[in-house]
Amino acid sequence: MEQRHKAYKAAGVDIKAGNQFVSRIKSMVSETFTKGVITDIGGFGGLFKPDLHDMHEPILVSSTDGVGTKLKLAFMFDRHTTIGIDLVAMSVNDILVQGAKPLFFLDYFATGKLDLNRAQEALQGIVEGCKQGECALLGGETAEMPDFYAPGEYDLSGFCVGIVDNDHLVDGTAIRKGDKIIGLASSGIHSNGYSLVRKIYQESGLKPTDLFPGTDKTVAEVLLEPTTIYVKPVMNLLRDLEIRGMIHVTGGGFYDNIPRVLPETLQASIQFGTWDIPAVFTWLRKQGNLSWEEMLQIFNSGIGYILVVSPETEQDVMSRLLALGQDAWVIGEIKDRNNGDAEAVDILF
Repeated sequence: MEQRHKAYKAAGVDIKAGNQFVSRIKSMVSETFTKGVITDIGGFGGLFKPDLHDMHEPILVSSTDGVGTKLKLAFMFDRHTTIGIDLVAMSVNDILVQGAKPLFFLDYFATGKLDLNRAQEALQGIVEGCKQGECALLGGETAEMPDFYAPGEYDLSGFCVGIVDNDHLVDGTAIRKGDKIIGLASSGIHSNGYSLVRKIYQESGLKPTDLFPGTDKTVAEVLLEPTTIYVKPVMNLLRDLEIRGMIHVTGGGFYDNIPRVLPETLQASIQFGTWDIPAVFTWLRKQGNLSWEEMLQIFNSGIGYILVVSPETEQDVMSRLLALGQDAWVIGEIKDRNNGDAEAVDILF
């Protein structure tokens, strides 16, 4: 067998290491399997049988994303166990916005030379993300590509498929003037804006092991804090409360993401300061000499997910979220957009 692999290994691809990696992760991956999974990992494709018995008109919802340049900090700090949570979060939170329940997730891990320990650490985070997102890790691809990546570096991307009954699709069309805007707390920077984060960090002189200003955590812990996955609290709400619109606050912050679900005649009026802002954002603003307007264009600034609900539902939603341990605040309301040239998002400072 060694003879068969010799030529490819000389070119920089270790087939044996790849097979060892699959053997290592099988038990971890199986921990994510839900009742819809009908294949084990290692096949050419993953098979999933969705339960459609209570759905009248099922719609599949899919999303794909990566982690972006947050990976650069993972390499810099040599910390890889949580970056996979970010990967899962970016896709499952996106399909959740439309009311979809995540069914399964696929990952793609690519590197120049496969480091079994580092790859396993990254996979550990993906498994944890799938558990939080209540979806199965149905399969994936590990690609070893010599000379394609810098030594010690890798790339991650992920793909999620979920399902929603057409009657329960959340697309923003039900949003009305007077509706309330509820913001759910973020865990920190999540996975957007890291090109700027890295620039500010490198200019700050802080070391990874230093205590991050205003916290009891290290710099590495704060800057690599994984993205919050909102599946459990939001699916709980959707079970029996009307949610008229939802927003995953990713790249583009408040100004670019909120308009994606708003009818053109309406405007989101946000009252700045109605939520707790994590110390990392105060530090980024001061260290980077940024205005809060700039911050809210780039970062989630403490609000990772937004719900739009009727005034009659507001209290029930807030009570349910707080009972579930999810920090949340009423941060604004929906108004008429009287001037067609007015911005869809008006933040009152």
